[in-house]
Amino acid sequence: MGQAEHSPTREILRRLKAQWVEFLRSHSLNTTQQRENIVDAFLRSQEHVSIDQLLARVRKRNPKVGYATVYRTLRLLVESGLANPRQFEDGQTRYEVAGAHHDHLICVKCNMILEFESEEIERLQEQVAARLGGFRVLRHKHELYCLCPKAQGIPGGHCPNEKE
Repeated sequence: MGQAEHSPTREILRRLKAQWVEFLRSHSLNTTQQRENIVDAFLRSQEHVSIDQLLARVRKRNPKVGYATVYRTLRLLVESGLANPRQFEDGQTRYEVAGAHHDHLICVKCNMILEFESEEIERLQEQVAARLGGFRVLRHKHELYCLCPKAQGIPGGHCPNEKE
């Protein structure tokens, strides 16, 4: 369901796993092989994943993992600050690895989700907030709902979500 800019490096994965281990320790939670399989698959994900998508990935390594275990583990990942739940108007919650701020471009037909960053948009948001009464932006979610070139019917139009 979308393209990521890059995959996590070993150093980033090491840091995220250390944060996870500290969260478990500080909350007196045990770990299991199933839970660790889920966490590893999630932290290595390069896109926004649903519970079903994550479950399918984890079951390739451990067929005994159940839906409820994935659900509970994702809830813990959110509590730990390692995962962000996202809703993109299609009624399905997807999760992404928490990290640097970015915005989203979403095709409403093929459900492609493209992450992007724009210093210009960030600057304009700050200006608008200040102009409308001196507000200071603390956080935001910027989502642009669009049609990819293929969904628009543009001759030769390509969907970035499809492999070439």
